[in-house]
Amino acid sequence: MSDIIRRDPRAEWIIRNRLHPLHDQYANQEEGGEVRGPSGLLRKFPHKVGFIGPNGIKRIDRLKGNSSAPKGKRSSAAQEVQLPLHKVDSPEYYIMVVADLVGGRLTGHDKDILGLAHKLIAEQGGNGAVAAVCFGEVKEEHFDTAGVDRLLHIDGEAFEGYSPEARVQALAQVEAQYPVKQWLFPDSIHGGCDLASRLAARLGERPATQAWQVNAEQTVSRGASASLDITRKTPKILMLLEECADAIDETRHEAAPITLDGVSVSAPTIQDQGLMDVDPNAIPMAEAEFILSAGNGIHNWDQFHDAAKVLGATEGASRVAVDDGFMPRSRQVGATGTWVTARVYIAVGISGAIQHMQGIGQVDKVVAINTDAGCDMVKRAALSVIGDSEEILSELMKLAAEHKNTSVSDQAEEDSHAA
Repeated sequence: MSDIIRRDPRAEWIIRNRLHPLHDQYANQEEGGEVRGPSGLLRKFPHKVGFIGPNGIKRIDRLKGNSSAPKGKRSSAAQEVQLPLHKVDSPEYYIMVVADLVGGRLTGHDKDILGLAHKLIAEQGGNGAVAAVCFGEVKEEHFDTAGVDRLLHIDGEAFEGYSPEARVQALAQVEAQYPVKQWLFPDSIHGGCDLASRLAARLGERPATQAWQVNAEQTVSRGASASLDITRKTPKILMLLEECADAIDETRHEAAPITLDGVSVSAPTIQDQGLMDVDPNAIPMAEAEFILSAGNGIHNWDQFHDAAKVLGATEGASRVAVDDGFMPRSRQVGATGTWVTARVYIAVGISGAIQHMQGIGQVDKVVAINTDAGCDMVKRAALSVIGDSEEILSELMKLAAEHKNTSVSDQAEEDSHAA
């Protein structure tokens, strides 16, 4: 009997093709996460090592194959693998990160800055801790995996909505009560830049703006409309751009609460009058936070426009819908259209061409409505609804109208009780 190991080209092709119906069956036959390549050499099988985490990101299996991560249950797989705990006892100093917390949750920008804070502590040495400062309503549930050692939540009616005066007074009190080595803010339109500038004026510091390369010694900032870089000594207050550092993804942190003693703020001179209603389609696509996008699967365009109006969403479209003349070129999303950074992107009847997927690369949450459960858009989506788009949009509009009517009646009841 010959001991020669013979290649099976068909099996090798199926293992490399993750979309093949027999892919899982053949891949599971390979022991140790290895496959025999075309040259006859054993190679690591990258799709077998690790698992897909709750955010759709591939993570290494730290239990050395002792955990079973069934497909389609990404959250349970994430629970089986416990990340190592990073603990800081009796911190000597703090790096305070004032997060934007858009919608009450950490943004990708916030997480990049938390990663930079840990990088600065590693470079500066000492027993330092990263503290996240949050105002108002907080919905975030994963401060621990984002890199937060200490959590300072400053709540109260004075800090709701647009309240820069009250917030900067609270931050000045944090400066007085805690040994703060540096203040880190997102350089964003969500208020981080405004608040950082106010705090810098209050403390008499000269901040760094548009910072994108930072270490313990020096900071490189964008200047002259990003046409040149400005290098200076790293200051106490930094306003940072996105991707200034890698987010934390390999450790858990305590996220232990800390408090601020005797928070007192004076009467504000700026009054928040609430948000103004604007036409969603008047918002530039690149700045829109909620987009309803149509593709080749839309056949009732009147219904699509009505759905966007009921939901209060900015309209977008795939290249196919634009080329067919159903939507203007200014509404095209993708590498050949507009790159969007919405918090929620509902893709209706869009299969997910590579150019379109590039254009939504920085979108936070994608919702896919499609009849093809195996299309790329469904794989990218955080939530998928498989079915006819016309029926689903109809039901979605009904639910939105019911929610709006309920909110109006609740508000009217509160006003009557108050009267």
